Amino acid sequence: MKLKVTTLDAGDAGEVSLSQEVFGVTPRADILARVVQWQENRRHKGQHRTLTRSEIDRTTKKMYKQKGTGQARHGAQSVAQFRGGAKAMGPVLRSRETDLPKKVRALGLRMVLSAKREKGDLIVLDTAISADAKTKKMVSAFGKLGLKSAVIVDGPAFDTGFERAARNIPQIDLLPVQGINVLDVLRRQKLVLTKAALAALEERLK
Repeated sequence: MKLKVTTLDAGDAGEVSLSQEVFGVTPRADILARVVQWQENRRHKGQHRTLTRSEIDRTTKKMYKQKGTGQARHGAQSVAQFRGGAKAMGPVLRSRETDLPKKVRALGLRMVLSAKREKGDLIVLDTAISADAKTKKMVSAFGKLGLKSAVIVDGPAFDTGFERAARNIPQIDLLPVQGINVLDVLRRQKLVLTKAALAALEERLK
């Protein structure tokens, strides 16, 4: 498979061959859904919790005599009935993380890459470099490329000027190649890969 390579100013930079193993896989909605659910579960922090009685530092001295007061027989002020006490049956820390085989994760990534190629939403950039790091110029360049909603993936690290110019543009996400994932690719309309990112992805997913 051949795909046109473009420059940042929408110029022609030749062609590149795409691996059939990585960009020629038939997408399956069930596989993509499993990978997205796995990612969402991992991202859920699950930090909503309340203190239990063992974590409340209050006296355990009996507040009044056992009988004759007409009140409950309390022996500690950490119970839920008192102000400053524990929360009865409150939320506790728990993880929603689930397991997903590495082969399924890799398959899901191949499928989302193939889906972008099939729809014509895959763009290959020669390089992602900006000498002056001006956001206004970057917006103009993205306009020429038709990038209104896109995730841009470069090699191990982005060029500093390009990152400064593009990181604050709405609907534009920047990801290093090691951070590419199904959920972030699906969130945006276009997928932009530099030649360095493309080579790294094919090496990783073959």
